[in-house]
Amino acid sequence: MTKFTADRTAYLRNHAWLAGLGMAGAMAVLWVMGNPYIWTGAPAGLAAIALRGWYLASEELGVVWQIDGATLSGPAGRSIPLSQIETVRTLGSFVQVITRSGDKYLIKYQADPAATATAIERARP
Repeated sequence: MTKFTADRTAYLRNHAWLAGLGMAGAMAVLWVMGNPYIWTGAPAGLAAIALRGWYLASEELGVVWQIDGATLSGPAGRSIPLSQIETVRTLGSFVQVITRSGDKYLIKYQADPAATATAIERARP
């Protein structure tokens, strides 16, 4: 059995990027609106993403995907026969799995997404 667990460092790195984008976005909105205090967008964007990250951390970091026999299984009873996987690709720290029927799944916050994708590819028949 091969397990893929979420990595705390990847989670924090992704949220740091989101915070930077949120800060810039909030400042841009205030600038477009003509607000003379555009700098207030930076702490607002940072606070929003920090709160989101803190609130979702226990849920996101507890997710485990695993390959057991001929199945890739994940949270909430997701079960994908390895023979039905058509595409496996990396997207940042995520691994996207696409089935022959078009269903898409994300294995999030992987420390080494390339290794996760390779393990799934090798397990396929």
